Amino acid sequence: MNIHEKYINRCIELAKNGLGATYPNPMVGSVVVLNDTIIGEGWHRKAGESHAEVNAINSVNDKTLLKEATIYVNLEPCSHYGKTPPCANLIVEKGIKNVVIGSIDTNSKVKGKGVEHLKKHGCNVIVGVLENECKNLNKRFFTFHNKKRPFIILKWAETVDGFFDKLRNEADENSPNWISNQYSQQLSHKMRAENESILVGTTTALNDNPNLNVRNWSGQNPVKIVIDKTLKIPLNYNLFKGSSKIIVFTEEYFEKRVAKNMFFEKIDFSKNIPKQICDVLYRLEIQAVIIEGGAKTLQSFIDENLWDEAFVFMGNVLFHNGLKAPKLKKTPIRIEKVLTDTLKIYSNK
Repeated sequence: MNIHEKYINRCIELAKNGLGATYPNPMVGSVVVLNDTIIGEGWHRKAGESHAEVNAINSVNDKTLLKEATIYVNLEPCSHYGKTPPCANLIVEKGIKNVVIGSIDTNSKVKGKGVEHLKKHGCNVIVGVLENECKNLNKRFFTFHNKKRPFIILKWAETVDGFFDKLRNEADENSPNWISNQYSQQLSHKMRAENESILVGTTTALNDNPNLNVRNWSGQNPVKIVIDKTLKIPLNYNLFKGSSKIIVFTEEYFEKRVAKNMFFEKIDFSKNIPKQICDVLYRLEIQAVIIEGGAKTLQSFIDENLWDEAFVFMGNVLFHNGLKAPKLKKTPIRIEKVLTDTLKIYSNK
């Protein structure tokens, strides 16, 4: 690892502190270096607050050193006025002449304009250091801007014999048939805290009565999304409790039924449902969604090839019969053990 990679790697480490808190902004870290010594560092903590470069520059005790220093940042400094002033302007104003950038920002508001501004004002700019690692860090952000849809994560648990759920009767309703262990469930809640939204279908909402929040981890609750064609999920279900935003995809005249924090989106259920959902979520500027169920909903996204990652937990459980788990014709990129469970991780690159 050369000197530039060393400090861009530090930027990536810092940026990860903002995971789950920066939407709709990307995760960004920055360090200020003089004579191979970090004299300032910072990261973007939350949308609307100071960007990473600002925090890094402000953390330098002796500002006279900035003119001799190099600033590193994993993503191209912004060049437009939003909730905060442009970082590229600040770098120029502070007299920092050397700038090393991990990857270009593909957001149309930036997209090379930050680099152009820096070069125009006499900065020495290096771009593309640990570029793949920087892009992977902000895979949600890049997918949203490049593919015009949210980053889609599929997640489910299945038994050793390949079942997603038991056959339901009235005695089984309103509670989940647990397959994964408590540590896998905690890991699932960590994923919820790290992603902007979570989606389930009608059957899962009715059968499991899920909360779809973060209970076994620390972090912000995701936006709740449910597919409910005929609005048959009762309003007293857990899904509709709490203060989190709720989006309901339906074909009904949703003016008949409005509750706090609920937003209705009408789609055509005779057409491509996953594509319509992606289009709406893009319009609503939701950058990432976890699809948690049910099996039919998960399979529909698989069949349309609308997914980026999949996390399949195999519990040490046998159901012998029931609802079959979704079929994913891919080879896992990684397999991990979560005590008695096996976690298979897939990528759709």
